[in-house]
Amino acid sequence: MSNTLSQIPLFQALDEATIKAFDGRVRWAKFEENELVVDYDDNSNDVYFLISGKVRVLYRTITGKEVILAELGGGQFFGELSAIDGVGRSANVTALNRSQMCIISGPVFMELLTQNASVCKQILQLLASRVRALNTKLAEHSFLQTKHRLYAELIRLSQPRASHPGQRVLSPPPFHHDLAARIGCRREAVSRELSALEKEGLVSKTRGALALVNPEELNKRISAALAD
Repeated sequence: MSNTLSQIPLFQALDEATIKAFDGRVRWAKFEENELVVDYDDNSNDVYFLISGKVRVLYRTITGKEVILAELGGGQFFGELSAIDGVGRSANVTALNRSQMCIISGPVFMELLTQNASVCKQILQLLASRVRALNTKLAEHSFLQTKHRLYAELIRLSQPRASHPGQRVLSPPPFHHDLAARIGCRREAVSRELSALEKEGLVSKTRGALALVNPEELNKRISAALAD
């Protein structure tokens, strides 16, 4: 099967003629595990659409501290900000495993947006959801202690646990240094708080996973901390 824009959820509502017209104006590439896709402050304006694989979006300070902004998988995309405003990259993106992507230059991406209302609406909705998510994390960093930020991140990263009503699970279990990079603290603080949660019976380690035994209690603690 040849590569085509119809593989990308954002463009599936476009008519066949539009798809064919733009298919010849994009390129396709594969990236290996740990390969840098986009570097911070780079002046490129391409937009990357993940067909398969997974990438990590990360911000690194000049002192070497890192904050994980997001991890994206198949069907998602990144790089649209530079295509829209022409400013250099605000983060770097690295492939977490072998990934295939469709790459659309900034001008072609903007042409797709301006000529297709359905695509433009989806982009606006996505940007709105990302702003809301960033607002939530900003509030957490402003008002919550490390342990409460950790609770919130664990809940965000988890999925409902099959055959265990009310519980959630993270599989595979996240590395402590990754959690620290997500919530802006040291790895030792994450290890300490997870150990405390395990002693309370609120989380448990299972084969290949970390189970949130009582996520409702974690949510209550977050709400109480925000109310203080």
